[in-house]
Amino acid sequence: MTHTTWPASLTDSLPLDHDAATLIGRAWDPRVAGPSPVLVTAHEVRDLSGTFATVSELMSADEPAAAARAAAGAVLGSAEEILAATMRRDRSATRFLSPIDLQCVKAAGVTFAVSMIERVIEERARGDAAEADRVRAQVLEVIGGDLGAIEPGSPGAMRLKSYLIDQGLWSQYLEVGIGPDAEIFTKCPVLASVGTGEEIGVRRTSEWNNPEPEVVLVLDGSGRILGATLGNDLNLRDYEGRSALLLPEAKDNNASASLGPFIRLFDERFSLDDVRRAEVELRVQGEDGFELRASSDMSLISRDPEDLVSNLLGPHHQYPDGAVLYLGTLFAPTEDRGEPGAGFTHRVGDVVRISSPKLGALVNRVAHSETCAPWEFGVGALMRNLAERGLLR
Repeated sequence: MTHTTWPASLTDSLPLDHDAATLIGRAWDPRVAGPSPVLVTAHEVRDLSGTFATVSELMSADEPAAAARAAAGAVLGSAEEILAATMRRDRSATRFLSPIDLQCVKAAGVTFAVSMIERVIEERARGDAAEADRVRAQVLEVIGGDLGAIEPGSPGAMRLKSYLIDQGLWSQYLEVGIGPDAEIFTKCPVLASVGTGEEIGVRRTSEWNNPEPEVVLVLDGSGRILGATLGNDLNLRDYEGRSALLLPEAKDNNASASLGPFIRLFDERFSLDDVRRAEVELRVQGEDGFELRASSDMSLISRDPEDLVSNLLGPHHQYPDGAVLYLGTLFAPTEDRGEPGAGFTHRVGDVVRISSPKLGALVNRVAHSETCAPWEFGVGALMRNLAERGLLR
């Protein structure tokens, strides 16, 4: 059996231009038995909790990047040492966590044409990977052309909808892919996401699942888009393929949402246009020697990130503590892993690396959700911890 490379170096984890980046994370500090917002550089990690008790509170500042630099407090350790402790999952040491806390964790689905087609295939194949190959060929033959050129909700998109209905290929996934309304769903509860270096979980009963490498926007309570990070919207394709009503079971399980390694705040050197142009790379390495590489080009997204945010937040729905929004993925694996026609699915021990030059790299190892560290530190525990530390103002 081949053992995959697990530890990620600090150089690998940070953006290529990290010297010009304002990076915000969260770190578990064993001295106070709780988490703190931190400012991360290549050299050190500084505690922000003396000024901002939570990352959510920091994001409500007029200029979060400037506020974080002004609030930088005690050094918790070197970034290299803390990342190393994170990767070896040393619960007794200071370690990085998911970089968000009180924000709601939301996700947009079917935002790329290829992803949309794959959702149609899942629905028609009803969770059967071999049947998916046959359905995929039928769908591509009937649809043809480039769905990436269709503007959702446009007259052209509505004509395509009519055509697909006539062909008997209409689907609820195509509705959110080319219709006027985006699919926005809850990925996990507040404080339930995991960070880089943690295990990411799939249900033991799932036989067809895959990673979904995505850029994730970070918003404050008023809807300002303040920065971005990377995320893995891990999906159980067999569950969702059986019924769209099983989306919560397909998407939200113990340790099934990862974010990180850090939030990069928008400033004069990093903006939403960088997100629009981002290339997201995926690498999966299995203990069986299997390796998969793929990429997702954000310039091909069907809905602009600002449009997706307007579907999430506005007069119709508020998020007073802010939110993060997974933007969807172009990645739709069809490569066989094992017997022909079986398609790709995760195996326990897979190392999943999601990276982008201006956001760094998020690294997780796949395990069964039932064996991942249980989620125990919720909102109540956080409030009690902050109160004991005198940080609730």
